[in-house]
Amino acid sequence: MASACGGGCPNPKPTPTTPPTPRPTGKCPIDALKLGVCADVLANLLNLKLGSPPVQPCCSLINGLVDVEAAVCLCTAIKANILGINLNVPVSLSLLLNACNQKLPSGFQCP
Repeated sequence: MASACGGGCPNPKPTPTTPPTPRPTGKCPIDALKLGVCADVLANLLNLKLGSPPVQPCCSLINGLVDVEAAVCLCTAIKANILGINLNVPVSLSLLLNACNQKLPSGFQCP
């Protein structure tokens, strides 16, 4: 039996596919060596010292950056051991960003 359009039917419409969600990317616009000032903040956070750690020197460096840039900068400092202590990168990154009122971007992984 012949088709209803006599063999000249157009191809069916392709089903749209959802592109994969891109991983957040960014570059650190500041010198990662300057982030050594974040070591004291992180040490205080990790040792759970009472009171609030002096976050100003560290946070003033990353405030004004979008979250992904701040995360990339801190990742670079943590992974390069600029802060001078061996760290769990995801936990340390999250602690520092939270202390500076920044958020870890969804799905972010240190480059």
